[in-house]
Amino acid sequence: MGSIYLIRHGQASFGADDYDVLSPVGIRQSEVLGEHLAQLGIRLDRCLAGDLRRQQDTARLALAAMQRAGIEVPSVETDAAFNEFDADAMIRNLLPGLLPEEPEARHILRNGTEHRSEFQRLFALLVQRWHSGEYDSNGCESWQGFVQRVENGLQRALQQASHGDNIAIFTSGGTITALLHLVTCISASQAFTLNWQIINTSLSQLKFRGREVALASFNSQAHVQLLKAPELITYR
Repeated sequence: MGSIYLIRHGQASFGADDYDVLSPVGIRQSEVLGEHLAQLGIRLDRCLAGDLRRQQDTARLALAAMQRAGIEVPSVETDAAFNEFDADAMIRNLLPGLLPEEPEARHILRNGTEHRSEFQRLFALLVQRWHSGEYDSNGCESWQGFVQRVENGLQRALQQASHGDNIAIFTSGGTITALLHLVTCISASQAFTLNWQIINTSLSQLKFRGREVALASFNSQAHVQLLKAPELITYR
């Protein structure tokens, strides 16, 4: 059987003008992940990443750390199917409908770094509305459209895979959530309950034989836990 390693990007720059940039913590997480993969003796046959900067940079830094440890690594192939859903567009389109119930929502969402717990609560509410399909808008990708995009990327990866390949996919939490939904057939709501637990640079593993795919492990944090560095365990 082959393996697909789903790797969430390192910590991005939450609250900054450009979220899509790894923070110093995100850079270190990516390097630590690569060192850990090298220690495990994992050799990758292919490496895929979405085209978001945080995904590409996490891949680049992790592979460079593996290479420094003497492990031969593949080049990074880009497939935008593994991009995160557009959270900003989702918020813009669904927020007006939430304001009658949550009149402070706009202020909280604009100042997330000052209201982290409330930001997460409101963001989860909006995500719930999004994946329910009851509030679909022409202004953003639907949950079903997102899942189809991710499934197309997975099928391309499987079509091009050889038996026993080790494939790394550097992606985002929402994309991993869609893949959990597809592979395990759990509901979108259940998948997003797991989503909130996915840490930056965590490692989830799928096993595949042909087109058959099964979940082998989820959200491994061993690379940061072994360092006893709690500051490297982040969720956004």
